[in-house]
Amino acid sequence: MNTDLSFLQLIRDASPVVQAVMIILVIASIMSWALIFGKARQLRQAKRLAEDFEHDFWGSSDISGTYSKLTMRRGTLSGLERIFEAGFSEFGRLRRKTGNEEIIMDGSGRAMRIAVSRESDLIEQHLPFLATVGSISPYIGLFGTVWGIMNSFTALGNVQQATLAMVAPGIAEALIATAIGLFAAIPAVIFYNRFATDVDRLLNRYENFSEEFATVLQRQAIRRSQESDS
Repeated sequence: MNTDLSFLQLIRDASPVVQAVMIILVIASIMSWALIFGKARQLRQAKRLAEDFEHDFWGSSDISGTYSKLTMRRGTLSGLERIFEAGFSEFGRLRRKTGNEEIIMDGSGRAMRIAVSRESDLIEQHLPFLATVGSISPYIGLFGTVWGIMNSFTALGNVQQATLAMVAPGIAEALIATAIGLFAAIPAVIFYNRFATDVDRLLNRYENFSEEFATVLQRQAIRRSQESDS
């Protein structure tokens, strides 16, 4: 008896349930890789923009000039640019309305925290999908494996003499489901952990800049208050 145990033939001969499991896992893997490439590009760009903005900001003493440049392209701001714009615009609005330093700093700090939160939502977007694929793909593959092996042993009950050639194809096709599940899960887990670390570092960078910029704004508010008193 000649049995074809080629990979494609095993998939074609698999039961509908096992084939459905394989299709789900392949789709999950394709979506994961598309997300991995997109997220890697997004984080790389966000890091570069943060480095460029910090270099320009701390290398210049004209905060108003930096703000004026950013307002000209307000719709395209992201990362530290948006945080800076939110904090400084609120600082300017409150400074025109009140001379209370505490109110001014609370308002500008709140605006920057909101901006950081929005940036956090953007850079963390779709990461839960990677975590989900990494956690459930092995179980989906295992379900396909158990189902395939169960069918193989059920079929053996209908024959008087069982041979390895009769059992091997069913077990092989069942194990393919587990292999595909691991193929989908392993990259998802690896890149989720990597991206989560990169996101944490980027958010810490945003929060640190917010605190440092708040200190700069506080100095300006104190200087203005002293000039008014004199």
